Amino acid sequence: MAKRPGCRCPGCAIGLLGLYSCRWARDQRKGLRTTKCDCGWLFFLFCACLFTLVWLYHALIILNDFHNLNEFLFRQTQWWVDWSMPLLGVTVLLVTYSALLLVLALCLQLCGQPLKLHCVHKCLLILTTLVVAAAFVALDVKWAEQWQSARISLQATGPFLHIGAVAGMTLLAWPVADCSSRTRCAAPKVLLLLVYFGVAAALYLAPLMISSPCLMEESQLPPKPALAGHRGAPMLAPENTLMSFRKSVGCDVRVFETDVLVSADGIPFLMHDETLTRTTNVREVFPARATMNGTTFNWTDLQQLDAGSWFLQKNPFRSVQGLSSEEKGQARTQKIPTLQQVLQEAKQHNVSIMFDLRPENHTDYQSFVNVTVETILQSGILPQLVLWLPDGFREQVRRQAPGFQQIYGLKSSWNETESPLRVNLPYQDISTEEIGRYRQDNVSINLYVVNEPWLFSVLWCAGVGSVTTNACQVLKEMKRPLWLLPRSTYLMVWIVTDCVSFLLILSAFLLLQKCSRRKEPAGSKTDVLLTKINSLMQE
Repeated sequence: MAKRPGCRCPGCAIGLLGLYSCRWARDQRKGLRTTKCDCGWLFFLFCACLFTLVWLYHALIILNDFHNLNEFLFRQTQWWVDWSMPLLGVTVLLVTYSALLLVLALCLQLCGQPLKLHCVHKCLLILTTLVVAAAFVALDVKWAEQWQSARISLQATGPFLHIGAVAGMTLLAWPVADCSSRTRCAAPKVLLLLVYFGVAAALYLAPLMISSPCLMEESQLPPKPALAGHRGAPMLAPENTLMSFRKSVGCDVRVFETDVLVSADGIPFLMHDETLTRTTNVREVFPARATMNGTTFNWTDLQQLDAGSWFLQKNPFRSVQGLSSEEKGQARTQKIPTLQQVLQEAKQHNVSIMFDLRPENHTDYQSFVNVTVETILQSGILPQLVLWLPDGFREQVRRQAPGFQQIYGLKSSWNETESPLRVNLPYQDISTEEIGRYRQDNVSINLYVVNEPWLFSVLWCAGVGSVTTNACQVLKEMKRPLWLLPRSTYLMVWIVTDCVSFLLILSAFLLLQKCSRRKEPAGSKTDVLLTKINSLMQE
């Protein structure tokens, strides 16, 4: 590296060097210079910062499904914690640390100061990289479907990520140009410029690979997907309670989505988990039987349980603070409802009902199916309002209740000759292209569980018929997707962004080159003068 000029603000340089290198004393800073090893650590710092930013993006994306992870961890540990807050807190801390360190390095580079990263920072950077790598490995092993969530998210964020990445490369133009001008060796300089301009060119052309269903004219926008309340409105009331389903009616849901177990004495009731520990006080009322399957309890026992107070205590969606005192009091009085009670609510409000019948591997599952069908038929609800989802003994149900709307949860069980065909799938299991094809074939698609507006927007643009959601009160208020852009407008934004970026980068390199040339004559004159003085002294 060439010799670096001093900074115009020595105090700032001392502060920056102190934070980056932990060298505050003057004698510690004397004779320091940037070596190839220091440049290697700067490159590692840049990669670590980029790595943590990618993880932050994934962490924000998986918030849509984080309640599922909380439930899974509760079943493993019997300890309820909202793990989204620790995850985001640690992620933001790692991103902030690595980003600030990178900013310090760039400022030192511009000030002409040596880039001597302290060993403590080196250890922390390695630890940061290992933590993020471990998080990605855990995601791949235990929650691999989230890679599909990330793929879908790029259809919502791709155009904006492109603009942000181009802006970032543009901001790096001055430090890169400065570093290039101070590098005497040709090989490192050429490599640096090739990498920089290669990445910039790739980013300029990235929109060729970006596709999104929301790149369309507003006149082409499909109808807004209908909402299905996932266990009612679980952000506003305890899940799978009458209060929850009544709240969901206020959110304009068109389908009650729930889960059914059958008690030991043959009463179908609503419960998602096969045990009762998460959403009732069974540990207090029946401590010896707390971990037993819900189907082993008779209805008299189940009616003794409190199915609402847990919601106020655990605050699973951090929404309890928005409830009034009256609503909190109502939540405390909630009991486990029977399927019959929820059918009456659906009948009263002309809302469809769809449910899973659990547990599918129970030895008495056929009797569960029979008693459930009998309960529905006796309720007086219109058969077309029943969306029959369980796959077990489906043909038997079709014969017993031909008016039920059959909806399929597994692609292998679809009967493609049936019309109209209805399917219920996780949103990760189907691409936006497949959604468009099924829509053309008059296949009605319901996707679950969709909570975030960005995801709802993408599926809306893709033409999904309905979604199952925990956040019906949020999605109800959406009058249009978060963004909708005609392709011609996006093409113009793309071209303008790339052109402005290219001009700014070019200006940075030309300006720095001009400044360096102005300094050269002054330096040459000084050298000549010093040579003449030295000659005179020798004479």
